[in-house]
Amino acid sequence: MADLEIRTNHVTVKNGDLNIAAYLAEPTQGGPYPGVVVIQEIFGVNSHIRDVTDRIAGLGYVAIAPAIYQRLAPGFEVGYTDADLQLGRKYKEQTTAPELLSDIQATIDFLKQRDNVKNAPFGAIGFCFGGHVTYLAATLPDIGATASFYGAGIVTGTPGGGPATVTRTAEIKGTLYGFFGTEDPLIANSEVDQIEAELQKCKITHRIFRYQATHGFFCEQRDSYNKDAAEDAWKQVRELFALELTGS
Repeated sequence: MADLEIRTNHVTVKNGDLNIAAYLAEPTQGGPYPGVVVIQEIFGVNSHIRDVTDRIAGLGYVAIAPAIYQRLAPGFEVGYTDADLQLGRKYKEQTTAPELLSDIQATIDFLKQRDNVKNAPFGAIGFCFGGHVTYLAATLPDIGATASFYGAGIVTGTPGGGPATVTRTAEIKGTLYGFFGTEDPLIANSEVDQIEAELQKCKITHRIFRYQATHGFFCEQRDSYNKDAAEDAWKQVRELFALELTGS
């Protein structure tokens, strides 16, 4: 089936006194559609994240990518140079899990107010640091399907400090798919094994995909891009959202 025609817009998500910039992509006709939150890498809501958001909308979802660095660096958007990497990591280290979850919930609430969005369940997809944040977001009651791509640190820590994010696995309400590269220098294969074991122990519906690839394999703009891994992962994401968000 051909992708649907979409429209895009820059919108503002309110979370109390905070105004979160967000990129919205949605089909131009029909609905209502399930909603999906797209969570950025450390590089901001850049062209790669906007492209992913567009692709999801083309499949028949209302997709939105909130700026998770809004509290720290409004308008932050960079590429993939070493300097960009260092700056992105600097802001990542200043985030906290409670604030991230609050901002993502506010984004879901924004979608709920739109006439062309089904009320529940919602999907979430995230990459790099966003893959870690998406694993956290899977604990929100509204999230029914989560696609977490190469999120480092899930078993070793959590944003802002405290027990590692993996210790919250039992709070996950829906289905989680995790995507990892076996050659990722930021995520040991043993850590992926720990994540999978915890998902199994907590009886969370899940699938873990391991590719012979390195960190960032889904992003066409990075040297680490792996076409075969990215295409298979996208197929799995499509199936996950279709099954859990549309029942098809």
